[in-house]
Amino acid sequence: MPFFPSHDPLLRNPDFRRYWFSSVLNSFGAQISALAIPLCSALLLHATPGQMGMVAACQALPYALFALPAGVWLDRRRKLPILLVSRLLQGALLASIPLGWWLGLLSMPWLYAVTFLFASCGVLSGAAEQIFLTLLVGRQQLIEAQSKFAATDSVSRLLAPGLAGLLVQWLTAPFAVLFDALSFLVSAWNLRRTQLVEPAPAASDRHPLRDIASGFAFIWREPLLRTLAWGAALWHFFLFGYNALLVLLATRELGMTPGMLGAAHMLGGLGVLLSAVLVKRLNRRYGAGRTFLVGACGTVAGFALMPAIPSGLFGSPLYSALAFGLVVLMYDCAVMLFFIPFMALRMKATPDAYIGRVISTMRFLTGVTGPAGALAAGYLGDRYGIRAGMACVAAGGIMLAAALLMSRPLRSVAPDQP
Repeated sequence: MPFFPSHDPLLRNPDFRRYWFSSVLNSFGAQISALAIPLCSALLLHATPGQMGMVAACQALPYALFALPAGVWLDRRRKLPILLVSRLLQGALLASIPLGWWLGLLSMPWLYAVTFLFASCGVLSGAAEQIFLTLLVGRQQLIEAQSKFAATDSVSRLLAPGLAGLLVQWLTAPFAVLFDALSFLVSAWNLRRTQLVEPAPAASDRHPLRDIASGFAFIWREPLLRTLAWGAALWHFFLFGYNALLVLLATRELGMTPGMLGAAHMLGGLGVLLSAVLVKRLNRRYGAGRTFLVGACGTVAGFALMPAIPSGLFGSPLYSALAFGLVVLMYDCAVMLFFIPFMALRMKATPDAYIGRVISTMRFLTGVTGPAGALAAGYLGDRYGIRAGMACVAAGGIMLAAALLMSRPLRSVAPDQP
C-alpha cells in the first residue's frame, strides 16, 4: 500500500513533496527570525519607532527598486537555479547577524543592510517560487497546493514563535536567527534534487523597458488585475505600518517578555490552520474574489483591535498578552485568506507569457507603498506615540476595506466548478 493516498495527485508527486518540505523549512525558520530580528532592534539595540520603521522599510524597498527588471529577467530564465542561489545567499546573510553580535559590531545600520539585501534576494526568489509552483502543480491546483502550505505553515506558527521566544531568552536574539539561516541552506540542498524538467523560456529580442511597459499595460487592461494591483498596493502600505510598530506595542506598551510574545504568536498558528480549512470552503461556495474580501476585512479588524488592547487588562499583563494572542489568531487567519485567493486570482487572469512581468509588477507596486507605510507609521509613533500611530493605520485600513467591498471585479468572480 503506497504511503501517499492515490486520490491526492499532489502528494504522490515527489517534486511537489520536495518543494513542500523546503517550504516547511523556510516557514519554520522565518517564524523564528520574524520575532528574533525585531527583538534584536527593540531590546538589544533600543530602537526608536522611527528606526523600527526603517527596518520595515528596508524589507519593502527592494521590491520598488528591483521587482520590475526582475520580472522581465525571470521571464527569460529558468527558475530553479535562481531559487537555489537566492536561498544560499539568504542563509549567509542571516548568519551574519550572530557573527556581528559576537564581534561586537551589530548595529541598526547592520540590520538595515542585512534586511535590505535579504529582501533583495527575496524579490527574485519569491517571484520564481510562484512561477515554479505553477509549473509543478498546474493552474487548477494552485489553491489546493496553497492550502496545504497553509496547513503546514500553521504548525510552524504553533511551534516556532514559542521556540523563538525561548531561544531569545536563552541565547539572545541574534543567535536565534541562526536557525533560520540553517533552514535556508538545507532548503537549497533539498530543492537541488528536484527532477522537474523546466522548459526553456522563449527567446526575446525585445528591449526590457518595452517588456516592463507591456506588463503595466496588461494589468491596466484587465479589470480584475487592475483591482488586485491597487488593492494590494494600498493594503501593503498599511500592513508595513502595522508591522513596524507591533513589537514595540507588545514590549513597551503591554510589557510582554520575549517568551510571552512568542507564546502569543503561537496562537497565530491556529489562525493559519483555520485559514487552511476555511479557504477551500469559502472559495468553493463564494469564489476567490469574495474570499479575498473576507481576508482584507479581517486584517483591517486586526489593525483596529491591536492598539485598543489596554496595558493591564483586568488588572493583569497576562490578560493583555492573551488578548494580543487572540487578535494575532484572527489576523493571521485573515492574512492567509487574503493572500491565497490573491495569488490564485492573479495567476488565473494572467497568460503564461506574462506571468513573470505581472507578478513582478504587482510586487513593485507593493514595494513602492510598503516603505512609505513603514516610515509614516514610524514617524507617527515617534511624534504621537505607538498606539496613535497604529490607530492611524487602522483608520486608513477601514477606508481601504470599504473601497474593496464596492469593487465589482472582485465580487463577480464565480466559484470554481468541482
